[in-house]
Amino acid sequence: MKRRASMTLASDPTVVVIGCGISGIAAAHRLVKAGFNRVRILEATARSGGRIKTGRLGKSITELGASYIHGPSEENPVFCLARDYGLLDQAALAPENQAMDIDERPPWVANWFSSSGQKLSSKLMRPALDMFNELVDDTWLFKNKKESPWVSTGHFLRSEVRRRAAERWNNKSKSTRNLLLCAVSARLKEECCVSATHTMDDIDLLGFCMYRSLSGLDCTFPDGFEGLIKSLMKEFNADMVTYNRPVRCVHWNNTQDRVNTVTVECDDGERIAADHVIVTVPLGYLKKQHSTLFCPPLPTHKLQSIQKLGFGTCNKIFIEFESPWWDADCDIIYLVWNDEADILDQVSDISKSWIRKMSALTVLKPSERYSHVLCGWIAGHESEYMESLTEEEVQSAVTELIRTFTGNPAITPKRILRSQWFHDPWTCGSYSHPAIGCSAQDLENMMEPLPTKGSQAQPLQVLFAGEATHPCYYSTVHGALLTGWREADRLIAHYSYNKSLSPSR
Repeated sequence: MKRRASMTLASDPTVVVIGCGISGIAAAHRLVKAGFNRVRILEATARSGGRIKTGRLGKSITELGASYIHGPSEENPVFCLARDYGLLDQAALAPENQAMDIDERPPWVANWFSSSGQKLSSKLMRPALDMFNELVDDTWLFKNKKESPWVSTGHFLRSEVRRRAAERWNNKSKSTRNLLLCAVSARLKEECCVSATHTMDDIDLLGFCMYRSLSGLDCTFPDGFEGLIKSLMKEFNADMVTYNRPVRCVHWNNTQDRVNTVTVECDDGERIAADHVIVTVPLGYLKKQHSTLFCPPLPTHKLQSIQKLGFGTCNKIFIEFESPWWDADCDIIYLVWNDEADILDQVSDISKSWIRKMSALTVLKPSERYSHVLCGWIAGHESEYMESLTEEEVQSAVTELIRTFTGNPAITPKRILRSQWFHDPWTCGSYSHPAIGCSAQDLENMMEPLPTKGSQAQPLQVLFAGEATHPCYYSTVHGALLTGWREADRLIAHYSYNKSLSPSR
């Protein structure tokens, strides 16, 4: 690996990175390039990548974890790395693609189907789509506000849909108005997937506005997202990462002893002395394991923020067919239940009706490469319940769903592949969201190193990275990567500063 020789560290600190996802890899990559020679990554599983996980369904490439580069433009480090490694196609690299301002809403061609077995006119359904998108845009009116008249994002969306529908759709027939409201329910369920939440009622409206989009039309990796991980890992020495090495406890202290400041205790009994530890575990894991993962315990304000931030589940069900039953130019399929005019984003009986939560299916393209494959998106407790079923039970439910909405009893999926992030013991879900009561201060608390400011102890003993620690790019791969760089830069600056204070010899 090429290492920058311009920086000679005043000391030779040992840095342990917990987790070999994109944030841990980014942190280690940055440190090694800056001249840190004693960097070690501990990974609990047998693979690198974390929530970036590429799979296959037949000959089709599937992304069980992260799917898109959100906002592929110069401001997005994931895009820049993918471009530099030659991992993207020409369409994604086009300047006009990078300049598009879509606010993470691709200009997709939609097919609509109803639970009565009918294909619906896109023109007929357009008012529902436009109104919902308008309302999501209107949430930005609350950006930087201190208070909101709405209990949650879901409360705002539902209330405003009803009010605006009464004003704008009163010239339509009752059946059309009801159908449009049912279509809004389909979009609301899809929005749950975007935020990895059970219901939009769990999303803080002011917190919802903290997220920042980047310009550029979302794109994918033609040969899989894991190609980025593999490219980065090639730059590491072979012995830098230790796999199948879960960490039991991080022992940090509040003394001024500069020797063995932090001790990382592994599940197998190994104890690793370090000067600094960068913790990059998912927030879901942190929520469950923080009480045993740190000794002494985390400060109260940090614990409170860990609890206040949300972390939910969004899974995918990939479905392969012998032939397409959707239009050739279709990008996304919406499934509209005719009895959901009350604008619902959760089901009343999960064990019987969990499949209703899957309201949107995206088409994997190009079809020549991917055969005929759809990706169904499902979030929340319904998604978690789906994970507990056998693959045969899931395929049966999906088959019945497709037959109901197409009205074709002969359609039979060839095979399926699903993700199961909630029951993964090292993630415990998919990604973070601003739950009710969450504020920008909570995200600041998440990224704060230990010991906290004002302590007389050795600084920067424990640092925190990962998508849930980014103030505006939470839930994204580029947010996770940037936080890894951020914590590496914190250490680089610390040693550069200390070096400048060292007496010359």
